[in-house]
Amino acid sequence: MNDFIVNDYLISRLQEIGINHLFGVPGDYSLDFLDRVIKSSIKWVGTCNELNAGYAADGYARVNGIGAAVVTYGVGAFSVLNAVAGAYAELVPMILISGAPHSARRRSGALVHHLTKDYMLQYEIFRKVTVDSTMLTNPDTAPEELDRVLRNCISEKRPVYIELPLDVGLMPCKAPNKFFYNPVPQSDKEILQECIAEAAHKINSAENPILIAGMELLRFGLTKPTLELVEHSELPFATTISSKSALPEMHPQYVGLYQGGMSADWVKNQIESSDCVISLGVWMTDFETGGFTAHLDEKKLINVNTESVKIGHHLYNNVQLEDFIKNIKNLINPRDYLKSHPDKPVKIKEEIKPEKDKLLTANFVYTRINNFLDDDKILIVEPGDSISAVEDLQIEEADNFISQAYYLSIGYCTPASLGVALAKPNKRSVVLTGDGAFQMTAQEISTIIRNNCNSIFILINNYGYLIERLLHEDGYYNDIQNWNYAQLPSVFGNDAIGIVAKTEEELDNAFKLTEKEKDKFIFIEVQILNNDCCNGLKKLTYNLKKLAESKS
Repeated sequence: MNDFIVNDYLISRLQEIGINHLFGVPGDYSLDFLDRVIKSSIKWVGTCNELNAGYAADGYARVNGIGAAVVTYGVGAFSVLNAVAGAYAELVPMILISGAPHSARRRSGALVHHLTKDYMLQYEIFRKVTVDSTMLTNPDTAPEELDRVLRNCISEKRPVYIELPLDVGLMPCKAPNKFFYNPVPQSDKEILQECIAEAAHKINSAENPILIAGMELLRFGLTKPTLELVEHSELPFATTISSKSALPEMHPQYVGLYQGGMSADWVKNQIESSDCVISLGVWMTDFETGGFTAHLDEKKLINVNTESVKIGHHLYNNVQLEDFIKNIKNLINPRDYLKSHPDKPVKIKEEIKPEKDKLLTANFVYTRINNFLDDDKILIVEPGDSISAVEDLQIEEADNFISQAYYLSIGYCTPASLGVALAKPNKRSVVLTGDGAFQMTAQEISTIIRNNCNSIFILINNYGYLIERLLHEDGYYNDIQNWNYAQLPSVFGNDAIGIVAKTEEELDNAFKLTEKEKDKFIFIEVQILNNDCCNGLKKLTYNLKKLAESKS
């Protein structure tokens, strides 16, 4: 008798594609599957709720290449939906596995617990926010179904949904053969040659071309060939918020972070005055462009995304981003950017001298954080004031920055940092969050502590939803209960450390302590005035208010 079952098949595939940790919350429809998980080499990581499991899987996927979460039917699946939607929006390969009622119950239409409108509703909803999905009904076809959705998750860099009925998971099936991946999409060779010839001519004819590295480079693993391209060509380059750290920011050709009208003058002037802007994998969202304040002349733009290239008014379809990057490199005439730009600002970390009794300001906090960051740390920032400050935070090594900079779901960073810490134990996760965002998913620090992660949390406590206060006439709906945040680590046990910093000296000492206590979880509550924020947030809210007024 074949004792290899569908549950085993799925677990073996998860192991094969690089899933070493599985996040989730147990429920009766998924328990049989979890029994097999804990007998495998995959480590089960139980989270406090399903939404957090999804965020943890998302963070894990961003640094590991793929992540996965398990939930039960109905109440569990619908709880994780927002995390799956965020992964879909931001090109994150996440696998969601949902246990489901027995097939006989489905066929009879029985009113079982956790059921909503009907047995198809959950499946149909998740189809809308995934690149592929399957509802397993037959053990004979289950292996092919599972292989298909997993391949599409990997190749399309978006989440997939697997619905696993209780009985089907326990049914015998064939053992897996070696997993094969989807073939790499190929560009149309003739179109590619015509495209890169036009692009190279435009770049070589330009006096001051510049390159913008976008988010798709991170998601599709194209940061290395892009770095080879800029170093061969000696083109200056910028990044966006969602692609921050796609290329190393201490590189001599790095110009800075481009955010339209929010950009530093040096960055804005150099990009918007360029006679040829090469945009690689950039999404021109409202947030990326500082509230649509980017002024890029389409006639001077080479816009390259995953499957198409637009050069001025010429559109080339069936051209892959990777093929464009690798094939155009040797057609570009190298330049000596640094010699021709002796006035380029030199990025150095500002020295600060903390004063003993001086109350903290946002400017001092972010300057001190910038001095604190190094190659051994991964910075994970929350939407709001934190993400608006990243223009002034230098990430020295590529791939050391994570943020949900497009979907912008607050509460993301705390559970996402759990996934990051487990996927990259050789790096120390540094979470920059606000009090409003933290309260949404705060309980997950208990899981972080339980798993002995040495993460550092920096919570900016400005007593409510600051960005809403700046965007709109303030109302008490922006107020939240003030917690004794620094006491939370002691609530969750272990020898984790909580610190309150109100003055410059207290914050400085807190950071010094993190360097001494490298193996401990440390939580730093930073208290500033409720209307104080970074310059980036001031500029963003000003631009967004102007945009809203222009549309009214």
